[in-house]
Amino acid sequence: MFVRAYLCASTSEQDATRARAQLEAFAADKGLKIVAAYVEHESGATLARPELFRLLADCGPGDVLLIEQVDRLSRLTSDDWAKLRTEIDEKRVRIVALDLPTSWTLATPTDEFTGRVFQAINGMLLDVLAAVARKGYDDRRRRQAQGQARAKAEGLYKGRQEDKARNEGIAAMLKAGAPWSQIQATTACSRSTISRVAKRFPIQAA
Repeated sequence: MFVRAYLCASTSEQDATRARAQLEAFAADKGLKIVAAYVEHESGATLARPELFRLLADCGPGDVLLIEQVDRLSRLTSDDWAKLRTEIDEKRVRIVALDLPTSWTLATPTDEFTGRVFQAINGMLLDVLAAVARKGYDDRRRRQAQGQARAKAEGLYKGRQEDKARNEGIAAMLKAGAPWSQIQATTACSRSTISRVAKRFPIQAA
């Protein structure tokens, strides 16, 4: 059984690695070692997450996918969550989340019966928490849209402000030939942000 840590930002502009110490401490407390960490700077609301699927491709049956919170794995629609669950179930990967104590048992070897019982319980709770995470995501977006609509009506809305300093830094790194993965790690931005900057500046996109 191998433990693989999945570190995903809650939004594309946040630092996905901030939870690393918590995951490492949890693994150490259970007498486990994290063999690899996969860092994703994409929203949990999208299924287009290459690092997550690279992790799943690397997993064997019984391996553990360790996450800080369930919403780091999924804020997906019900259809997309079903697709991801199918991939996870087919690989027989165990999902262990720090915010889901019932999943902690899956981080250590158990007899077959106990393992199947906890896997079933954990699966149901994952479905519930994934639905809650998606509802929270949709509710926040709806409130944000309502706030923007009011601000526009009052002539106060200016839209999202560009982080000019960061984007100039991205442009400079692109011009210097830095790999996109290095730019992501340095600036904590998404690949879509790098792509937008690359299109705006006279730089050859990667």
